[in-house]
This record gives sequence, structure tokens and C-alpha cells, in this order.
Amino acid sequence: MNAAGADAAASSIAAAIGEPARARMLYSLVDGHARTSTELAVAADVSPSTASVHLNRLKAVRLVTVLAQGKHRYYSLAGANVAAALEALSVLAGGSRDTFVPGTPGRLRAARTCYDHIAGTLGVSLHDRFTALGWLSAGAVGANGYDLTPHGAKAFDALGIDVVATRALRRRFAYACLDWSERRPHVGGAIGAALLHVALKRRWVIQDLDSRALSVTKVGRREMLARFGLPV
Repeated sequence: MNAAGADAAASSIAAAIGEPARARMLYSLVDGHARTSTELAVAADVSPSTASVHLNRLKAVRLVTVLAQGKHRYYSLAGANVAAALEALSVLAGGSRDTFVPGTPGRLRAARTCYDHIAGTLGVSLHDRFTALGWLSAGAVGANGYDLTPHGAKAFDALGIDVVATRALRRRFAYACLDWSERRPHVGGAIGAALLHVALKRRWVIQDLDSRALSVTKVGRREMLARFGLPV
């Protein structure tokens, strides 16, 4: 991109951020939690239709991305560089922002099932830990799809999960499933279901009889720390 093109692009991005309602939307996403257009409309104090126009503008200049999941569309910042730019602007501007406070009941937020995989704080923490350990690789089928790296495949095999058989199932192998309380991804798909099966079988977690809540046992805490380096 030549200098004139770069200047024009920077000007377009600055104009998109510079509108107060759009700025409020962007800053409500800096904490890393995805939000729906309805929630962003509330944050920006605009109507849902106006929020849609603003979000289309932000998508056009690649400041936000959108993930469709079920009936909802969740918006997030389009990368760490966007968050860094917004943080730098906030330093210049001064002041503070409200933080995201989930409204989910405590036990369900801590650990629960999402269909047939682990969700809640525990599920998101496992996703982040698997990513940090280099067990997951992005870019599989679908925009939010995952595959296992060779190191990850060995680690899941060591858990007693038949990765080859799991991959052959007639369903998505692995994907980033957006957690509705944490608004960050946990691991969904066949590999996520296999992990929950192992956790229940080995009594790392126990499921409530009358809800989707999961309780992590002493054995589970010890095993997750030893195997994943994850304090629970």
C-alpha cells in the first residue's frame, strides 16, 4: 500500500472509531468478551437498527468480526492490534470503563455442559490452556474450526481418547463454541464431547441430576493440574 493509500485507510478507521456510539461499542469489547448487537445497542445507547448500521461500518474497516451461533450473532474485536490501538487511545483520553459482569448463576457459570461438551469458566479455561500448550490449530473446516496438532493428538490419546475414531464421526471434529456466560470460546465438537466423556468416566467432574451444572472433584482438580497445568 502506498503512502496515500495508507493515509486514506487510517483516516477511514479513525472516522469509524471517532463516532461516539461506535466508540462505546468498541470499548465494550476491549475486555475480550463477545456481545450481541442488542447488547451493543444498549452499550451505545442507540436503537437496534442504528446499532446494525454502526456495526456494518465497523466490520467494513475490519475493526470487528462477527460469529453466527444458533439464533445469535456475536461481535468481537478483530484482533489484538485493534484492542491495543483502543487501549492507546484510552490512555490519551484518560478515564475508566465499566467491566463485563455476567448474569449467569454462579454454579452454572463455573462449570456446566453445553450440549455434550464442557462449558463455563472451566470450559473456557481448558480451551485457553489447550491453545497455550499448542494442542489446537486453527483453520480447520469452518471459520472457527480447530484441528489437533501432532502434540495435541498424542496428549488426547494419552487421556484415553481415540482421536482417529473421534475424527471419523459424522460431526464437526472440533470448533470454538462461544460460551454464553463467559462470552469467550470453549472447545465444542466431537473432541469436546470425548473430553467430557473422559472427565465424567474418571470422575473429574460430576453432573447435577437436575441441571447442567458440573462439580469438579478433588481428583479432577489434581488431574487437571497434573495433565494440563490448570489450577481449578
